[in-house]
Amino acid sequence: MPPRPTVLTKRTLDKDLDKITHAEDAAKHVLRRLVAPGLGLIFVGLAMLFAGVYVFDQPGAVLVVAAAALAGYMAMNIGANDVTNNVGAAVGARAMTMGQALVIAAIFEVLGATIAGGEVVRTISSNIVDTVQVPQALLGWIMMAALMAAALWINLATWMNAPVSTTHAIVGAVIGAGIAAVGPEPVNWQVMLEITSSWMTSPLIGGLIAAGLLYLVKTLIIYRDDKIAAAERWVPVLVAVMAGGFMAYIVLQLSPTGKFPSFTIILIGIGIGLVSWLAARPLVLAQARGLENRNSSLRVLFRLPLIGSAALLSFAHGANDVSNAVGPLSAIVHSVGIDGGAMGHPPLWVMLIGAFGISVGLLLFGPRLIRLVGEEITKLNPMRAYCVALSTAFTVIIASWLGLPVSTTHIAVGSVFGVGFFREWYTRHSTRRIAYIRRKSESFDLDEPEDPNIHERRRRYLVRRSHFMTIIAAWIITVPVSAVLAAMIYWAMFALFV
Repeated sequence: MPPRPTVLTKRTLDKDLDKITHAEDAAKHVLRRLVAPGLGLIFVGLAMLFAGVYVFDQPGAVLVVAAAALAGYMAMNIGANDVTNNVGAAVGARAMTMGQALVIAAIFEVLGATIAGGEVVRTISSNIVDTVQVPQALLGWIMMAALMAAALWINLATWMNAPVSTTHAIVGAVIGAGIAAVGPEPVNWQVMLEITSSWMTSPLIGGLIAAGLLYLVKTLIIYRDDKIAAAERWVPVLVAVMAGGFMAYIVLQLSPTGKFPSFTIILIGIGIGLVSWLAARPLVLAQARGLENRNSSLRVLFRLPLIGSAALLSFAHGANDVSNAVGPLSAIVHSVGIDGGAMGHPPLWVMLIGAFGISVGLLLFGPRLIRLVGEEITKLNPMRAYCVALSTAFTVIIASWLGLPVSTTHIAVGSVFGVGFFREWYTRHSTRRIAYIRRKSESFDLDEPEDPNIHERRRRYLVRRSHFMTIIAAWIITVPVSAVLAAMIYWAMFALFV
């Protein structure tokens, strides 16, 4: 009988220790979820400090520093929501790990924003609302309200796992705040018509280019008797096209206006493409050595071009979508008379806040939506993912060259859907595929009747319609929601501070 209290005491102590352990685990779990918001808050503080170094002795410095905080917050939301489209396909195809994708995207986003982001920034900062018709005292508050509204809406969309368009959000917010401040007259409706038309056409163009690329890949490589030999021939060509187009765009952006005629830029692109082909060919041949003549072997050979296309897409996104964060900040900087430059020409420190903000947002908050775009809309392998990334990159690059703030989200998701819908059509109607399968399997029945069960047919679709409808709905409501929210925030700011 005497040992009994000791046993009970040990059991009680074990239970108390277990409770403490569970409490510590719960505390660690909660604190882990607070690390990313805490680091994001630190970046916003650094953005304010960085802006303050340049404007502390200038008039309107307080407004600019506050706007820098909002621009940093907006840029992080772009990184969390929008940049996922750049590397989602590569991660979904398992061509790179999540960590590799985040690092590559962060580096090339910064390069794209700082090297080639100025043209679209000018559109956002000075072309949507005619700054000549808006009093300078109100312009800063209009852009502040637009930044806050767009950032809040994107933050909410990211939390709901909806890959909305950050471009739609900021354009709608600028319009809403501008109308709330001075009415509809200063809104440049012709520019808005051009932007809106590009929003509708760019996803279709991206989807068609991606489908066309996938058709070429299937025709030239996948449905060939000797897949490896076909890949050895054509994969270096795909790398050359990607590198040549990218370098032509870089030369166009970095060269003074009119220094290089279009023909010269095309020749530069062709030359870089030829050099890339010569460099890629031995690498592909080395990778192909010993591979079996199977589709799974093609995944290895497409890994290099897929990583390159993801980096190219990150560069293009940085060039186009950094304007969504720093366009309003640039307008505010010039509205208070700082830098003394022409309206719409952003200072370098403004571009750096947007560039690094996008990368910070991607690193801290990006992985969740990367999985949605890369894995849950349609199944992607390296070949399909390459078509998605290259199509999106070239579409965005052309838009950035023209100064159009297109939606990278629309184009990337449109390319994913284009690949998925093309696969549905190709699976049923391609004579080349049917002939290939007939050669491989004598038991393939070409006259098999279609399953009369409509629910079973829907289950077999290669594109998940539920995601399609959800994403389209999020796209449709983004402009009106951000516009109304920006108008409300402007009225609140005007009542409190002006």
